[in-house]
Amino acid sequence: MQKQMNQEWMRHWDFMLIDIICLQLSLILVCFVRRGVWFPYLDHSLRFQAAVLSMCQLAVMPFSGYYFTIVRRSFFLELWKVLQFAIGTALLALLYFFITKTTDEASRLLLISVMGSFVVLDLTGRSLNKKRVFASRKSHKKRAFLLLTSTSMVRKTYEKLFNVNTIKDFFISQICTMDPVIPGQFDDMKIPVSHLNEETLQEINHTYIDEILVVQPDDMPMPREYIDIFMNMGITVNYTNSFMENFTEIHRVGYFDVLTSSVKFASALSLAIKRLFDIVAGFFGCIFTGILYIFIAPAIKRKSPGPVFFSQERIGKNGKVFKMYKFRSMYLDAEERKAELEKQNKMSSDLMFKIDDDPRIIGSEKKDKNGKPKGIGNFIRKTSLDEFPQFFNVLKGDMSLIGTRPPTKNEWNRYSLSHRIRMSTRPGLTGMWQVSGRSKITDFDEIVALDRYYIEHWSLGLDLSIIFKTIVVLFKHEGAV
Repeated sequence: MQKQMNQEWMRHWDFMLIDIICLQLSLILVCFVRRGVWFPYLDHSLRFQAAVLSMCQLAVMPFSGYYFTIVRRSFFLELWKVLQFAIGTALLALLYFFITKTTDEASRLLLISVMGSFVVLDLTGRSLNKKRVFASRKSHKKRAFLLLTSTSMVRKTYEKLFNVNTIKDFFISQICTMDPVIPGQFDDMKIPVSHLNEETLQEINHTYIDEILVVQPDDMPMPREYIDIFMNMGITVNYTNSFMENFTEIHRVGYFDVLTSSVKFASALSLAIKRLFDIVAGFFGCIFTGILYIFIAPAIKRKSPGPVFFSQERIGKNGKVFKMYKFRSMYLDAEERKAELEKQNKMSSDLMFKIDDDPRIIGSEKKDKNGKPKGIGNFIRKTSLDEFPQFFNVLKGDMSLIGTRPPTKNEWNRYSLSHRIRMSTRPGLTGMWQVSGRSKITDFDEIVALDRYYIEHWSLGLDLSIIFKTIVVLFKHEGAV
């Protein structure tokens, strides 16, 4: 879904933050060594110079091109770029002092010393951050790509992708061909190679794939029908040829310059704000979960000895499996008893499971005056307190505060091609379905339609609207399970 628009200078916000911090550290260091001042911002003149340098640095950042290909630069090229950055900032500051006739308040020796210190600190900071980037891209954070090309181009394309001396933030999980594969033709390859047809399409539908790379041979027609299906599934598609009219972005995947089409493009800034909000919410949510544990844990253990937390494998963004956490609200044999309760499922299909007065819930044998169950499990589910451990998933990045409901493996394996789009974004604690009367919606296709609307119209404003509606729903106990 939210394929990030490739704004190069904004995409490297971590390096920008390092530049800002290093400049201020340089000022503090130089002021301490030369003047014995450990906090220069208390002095009017030093505070003025610090403000001017900061403004000039921020002015240089978006227009300098210093962040282009920053992670692929050699040490000496990076040194040259940092020197250029420092000189550009210093010259702009001097120009400002000259135009505003404030040169008396500015020390040129201080400026030279600060920028010299900045070069050393910033070069060190950037080098350390590059090591962090390399390490993270060697881990599970790499994007999973499906390569689609012809049988004659499989080996050559794969070699071009991975023989280029660039950082790879992706890996090829599967290769499909536009023409039939001869048995045994690619048995020596470590990656499975198969012909793209209806059968393999169903396999792809239930496989973890972030994006598709289409390397189109000149002598074959593009399988437009399958490309349209991929788009309808919510999978981002990258093309090496300009055969598609409605592409949204041009960027690079390994060796290839590609055109990219996606269900929804979002700016780097918007996605950064969304993730920052998730981190803050996840942090405080985990603290509150710890407080809840003090009260909920004894009540659960008293009625049903066993673990307080329940973990279950769920399907995340683009089919990636993760462990989702909850306070345990059901007896330990809940999964075994599910089969005998299938006939009571309120949903119109077996793609989701929900029944009234579920007997598997802890304490559900206890009834109120209206005959409704009122055990501890019913209470924490009705108040949604059982969901709070998922803030840990939000903090880790498996989930977001706002998104779609993460399905179980069994539900995911039953999805049709049109259902997959709902998992083209991070699953969330709450979402369109939860604030649209979830207990009243029993048609799974209606749920998919709500999720599709959220994905296609996503914005920070829509997320805020869902948060406010969620608060209202929780206080009114509307749609609570």
